[in-house]
Amino acid sequence: MFKIVQKREIAPLIYLMDIEAPRVAKSAYPGQFIIVRMDEKGERIPLTICDYDAEKGTVTIVFQAVGESTKVMAQYEVGEYFADFAGPLGQPSEFVHEDLEALKKQKIVFVAGGVGAAPVYPQVKWCHENGIKADVIVGTRSKETLILEEEMRKVAGNLYICTDDGSYGFKGLVTSQLQQLIDNGEKYDHVIAIGPMIMMKFVAKLTKEYGIKTTVSLNPIMVDGTGMCGACRVTVGNEVKFACVDGPEFDGHLVDFDESMRRQTMYKTEEGRKVLKAEEGDTHHRPGCDCGGDK
Repeated sequence: MFKIVQKREIAPLIYLMDIEAPRVAKSAYPGQFIIVRMDEKGERIPLTICDYDAEKGTVTIVFQAVGESTKVMAQYEVGEYFADFAGPLGQPSEFVHEDLEALKKQKIVFVAGGVGAAPVYPQVKWCHENGIKADVIVGTRSKETLILEEEMRKVAGNLYICTDDGSYGFKGLVTSQLQQLIDNGEKYDHVIAIGPMIMMKFVAKLTKEYGIKTTVSLNPIMVDGTGMCGACRVTVGNEVKFACVDGPEFDGHLVDFDESMRRQTMYKTEEGRKVLKAEEGDTHHRPGCDCGGDK
């Protein structure tokens, strides 16, 4: 059982929780995720790790109460427990394993869309703690829906806020802000984008024109967190990958975003899953899988 030790609503229908999970907290790295199950019969809900404290033994998650399960999760209060809190899952951010001195010489910018600010935060925090300056662009619908601004300002080199309605910061899309920065002379070596699939697609399209290395963190539907269900199957550079085990980070210039967005829509229905299984054949699941995860 995993105890909720903090809960707060950080924007309308967006909640932050600190969960008592010592083993996960000690093993976690930026870029990884966990799977929560509220009770023995509950749905498995994948959530990116927003923060972790090995000393306190806590892991921070952020989620939006939009579906039935996340709406139920939002009703849980401090002192209550989740049945399962599995992780850390997925591969850590690639820069965790890179040479620190080389990273310090790079100009890095993170681009976050909406709730994507949550998985961006631990990566920017890690950079800050290791003496690596990174800029951050955060896009959201309005000032009211902006999350983690105060936390991000403490660790970002420069923070650029974009709102669709112009109620705060730059009025427009994150791609427009990124384009403006590049046109004004910012020479970025690496762009890391996390957010809605369509946003990451157009960030990658823009950076490809400038030849800027781009990493995206994919967020397709995940069921089991092992790649056996086939839900998170993606194509990267003409190779089949499974975001939950091979990712979630991939080269943004090689991801087939159109296929991924189509799969996200189709996988939600039984009929769609049958069509995908027929189309994809042996590549629908990870090699050696006979789990029947399409059912």
